[in-house]
Amino acid sequence: MGYSVTVDNDKCIGCGECVDVCPVEVYELQNGKAVPVNEEECLGCESCIEVCEQNAITVEEN
Repeated sequence: MGYSVTVDNDKCIGCGECVDVCPVEVYELQNGKAVPVNEEECLGCESCIEVCEQNAITVEEN
C-alpha cells in the first residue's frame, strides 16, 4: 500500500518547508516549486501537510 502525493503549483510558493520536514525525502525544489520526486517513499505521516501554510499538498492512500 502506498500514497499519492500531489503539490498544487498554483498554491506552492517554494518555501521548502516540506522538503525540510519530510523524513524520507519525498520532495525536491525544482524551478522554485516543491515536486514529489520520491513519491513511492511516502510514509503517509502528513508532516508536509502540517507545515505547508499554503495548503498546497495532498497525500492520499492508494
